Amino acid sequence: MKDQEKLKELINDALKQSRKAQEEIFKLFYGRMMGVALRYTSDHDTAQEVVQESFIKIFDKLALFDQKGPFEGWIRRIVVNTSIDSIRKAKKDPYRTDDDNDFKMGSVNPMEEQEDADYVMLKAEMAMEAIQELSPAYRTVFNLYVIENYSHKEIAEKLGISEGTSKSNLAKAKMNLNKLVLNKLEQIKQYE
Repeated sequence: MKDQEKLKELINDALKQSRKAQEEIFKLFYGRMMGVALRYTSDHDTAQEVVQESFIKIFDKLALFDQKGPFEGWIRRIVVNTSIDSIRKAKKDPYRTDDDNDFKMGSVNPMEEQEDADYVMLKAEMAMEAIQELSPAYRTVFNLYVIENYSHKEIAEKLGISEGTSKSNLAKAKMNLNKLVLNKLEQIKQYE
């Protein structure tokens, strides 16, 4: 409960333009929001830009946060929307060449437990890399549907596409992710 009170205090101070409060909020949520942005963008630099832009919007629109729902959920929504805006801007950039490339795709022994944990982390890293390698259209639909729990109807409205396109992009994204992760696992097995 103390954390919630401290967060409310930070929000109220940030509303009064306290740079220190804004900095604390930024530090508190930066890592998690980078994770959100990385799911939508294709590289770390773009994700950082999205997060920076998101926090500018967050502090600019902080008075609109009604403090009834979770603050992190409100922030996450802004980061997701800013990520989508970034994808749209990149799509309109005539100098950007964005291929819709089809992807390349518990033991008792503490030593074994560590190896299992390392393997799980490796698979998670490979999955994140794979998601980042998806085309912006596939990556966005995948993230909105699988991670953010949007319906195909909501995705269609948000992105200005049909529900059928949303479903098709999700299916293709899953297929491409599966291929990529399996290929990477095969490569790892070759070096064992």
